[in-house]
Amino acid sequence: MFRGPVPAVPRLPDASAAGSNGTGNTMLYRRLHRSLVLAAAVLLPLAGCAGGNGGSALPTDPPPDPGAVAAVRQAAVPLTGAPGDLDALMAMVGDARVVLLGESTHGTHEFYAERARITRRLVEEKGFTEVAVEGEWPAAARVDRWIRGAGTDPNAAQALSGFTEFPLWMWRNAEVRELVEWMRAHNAALPAGAAPVRFRGLDVYSLFTSADEVVRYLERTDPAAAERARRRYSCFARFRGSPQAYGQAVEAGSAPSCQAQAAEQLAETMARTADAAGADDLFGAQRNASVVAGAEAYFRGLFEGVNTWNLRDRHMMATLEALLARPAADGRPTRAVVWAHNTHVGDARATHMGERGDLSLGQLARERHGEGAVLVGFTTYDGRVMAAREWGAPGEERDVRPALPGSFAALFHEAGIPAFFLPLRGRGADDPLAARRLERAIGVVYLPASERQSHYFHAVLREQFDAVVHLDRTRAVRPLVR
Repeated sequence: MFRGPVPAVPRLPDASAAGSNGTGNTMLYRRLHRSLVLAAAVLLPLAGCAGGNGGSALPTDPPPDPGAVAAVRQAAVPLTGAPGDLDALMAMVGDARVVLLGESTHGTHEFYAERARITRRLVEEKGFTEVAVEGEWPAAARVDRWIRGAGTDPNAAQALSGFTEFPLWMWRNAEVRELVEWMRAHNAALPAGAAPVRFRGLDVYSLFTSADEVVRYLERTDPAAAERARRRYSCFARFRGSPQAYGQAVEAGSAPSCQAQAAEQLAETMARTADAAGADDLFGAQRNASVVAGAEAYFRGLFEGVNTWNLRDRHMMATLEALLARPAADGRPTRAVVWAHNTHVGDARATHMGERGDLSLGQLARERHGEGAVLVGFTTYDGRVMAAREWGAPGEERDVRPALPGSFAALFHEAGIPAFFLPLRGRGADDPLAARRLERAIGVVYLPASERQSHYFHAVLREQFDAVVHLDRTRAVRPLVR
């Protein structure tokens, strides 16, 4: 889900506006409606495209289906925490280059914990060496240094403190802390010459911190080039700390576009070479230069009517492909596990998002790697979640309403299995699970008063994911800061 730093744009007029069909009170609101809804961590205005009937069951919602419930019970693999309960997923992964692990909320303990359990097996048994998250490259790079025994941070919590944008609880939580502590211990125990596991950020938001990192790298390696980078990036200087103000000023004609300067610096940085000892630092500088160019386009696009969702997911895919293109430290092909929201991980072509012209990271991964990309969605029926009441507000433990009748989560609840893995790949055309149903998505803002409009959309789950992990009743993540 979109959760990026957009605190300066107008808040939605009321909860119901988050699910409206795009009308607003000002020209700015109309231009930003799509991005605002996503920024508030709710989906596109799906009530409009689904009929806008205020949350009642739609004609396309399938009625209760005992056959589908029976199919779930027959195919589900219960997850109990036993050593072998993930074997079916490991078999599905096989030799895949990338496994994408989703979540239907950004604040659920069980999603993080189960993804961590899967990630540990992928690293230990399948040789995965990249953990790439829906987070910023510079902040993730700080964590990456710590798990490799470098940097100056004394502990995992301090290493995670580079994640400074709302929502702080998304990556600065006890569940992620435990994962990166395991990653550090895993790396420390590796024999000489083995490839360490790395922690990476795929997202596009960190315009200023990424620009700083490019200049900092060049100051160490080429002072003249560093001066050129400073001069180019000075185009953004008056907007430091408020990249959305940059986009608004460019659209209003009160500031020049910095697109050319960002592109020039990216081209120069990508053309640089380094010896083996400096290759990793150069790669980091190149990714940061790419973030600056992508962030410039993103924040400008917010005010120019550009589909910024697609821009963002294409950037994440380009970063993922850059990781996969570099051999692991021991020379083997790199394999990556991705942590992101279901709406990024799933194939958008199987959802209303795709019908509206949106793509997704999972779709792009499938197009590039075929069955070498494994897409795993995560769902829950009810429980508690860490989420804000509005954009920029503190995270709170919130009650999650029971899933709506006619939804996939309600169907899975009827199966009566507390936690399970459900393979979807290869099921026949007459599969009772092939129906188009409601799917819930909660980001960093939860709006239960308008839940049908704000958090549900239609999807064909079998086409959206290769498998689903359902955790029926869930708890909130344990934030280190809020």
